Formats: sequence, C-alpha cells, structure tokens
Amino acid sequence: MGTPQMQRSVPEVLQDIVGNLQDIIRSEFRLAKTELREEAVRAAKPAATFAAGLALGFYGTGFLFLAAVYGLSTVMPGWLAALSVGAVLAIVAAALLSSSRKKLKRVNPTPDKTIRSLEENVQWTRHPTK
Repeated sequence: MGTPQMQRSVPEVLQDIVGNLQDIIRSEFRLAKTELREEAVRAAKPAATFAAGLALGFYGTGFLFLAAVYGLSTVMPGWLAALSVGAVLAIVAAALLSSSRKKLKRVNPTPDKTIRSLEENVQWTRHPTK
C-alpha cells in the first residue's frame, strides 16, 4: 500500500492558515494598488483637459479685461475686437471645463475588484463548505 500519512499538529495547521491569510491580504493590497493606479491613468487625460480649460478661462478673462481697458480708453472698434476674442475664449473654456468635469465624475476611485474579492474571502471564511 501507500506510504503512511504524516499527521500535522494543530499549531502547524494554524500556522499554515495564518500564513495563507497573510498571503491573501498582501495580494488584495497589491490588487487595490493596481486598481488605483489604473484609475489615476484614466483620470489623467480629463484632468489635463480641465487644466487646459482653466488656462483658456484665464486668458479669456484677461482679454475681457483688455477689452474693458480698450473700451474705456477709446470708443473705436479696437475694444470690440478684444471683447469678441475674450468672449470666444470664455465660451471655449466653459465647454472644455464642462466636458472634463463629466469625464472626471465617471472615474471610480474605489477598488471595486478588491472589495468584491475581500467580501468573497469573508464569506468563504464564514462558510468554507459553500
């Protein structure tokens, strides 16, 4: 017949269980870190667009102030040109900011996969036969 089975002591079995749980927890943290990194990469482009919108908004405001200066200093069409440029930049900035804001709202900062996995692990430890 086969070789006799080795009997393991309760402390050895408990030590293996603790070691396995530590490995699971480390893996869950690695997964969470990976998920957060992926979400950060997804947020990078909308954040850059948002920054571009802010920059254009500042330029638009600058042109609107420049238009006010021209308007006060002269009554000729020069101020109207500066006002038009400022208004167009402000509209473009508003569109960029709105678009970026919607995209940033879709970014999910919570590590969903890790949370689901942890919930499954808790369920398994409570009911290991299922």
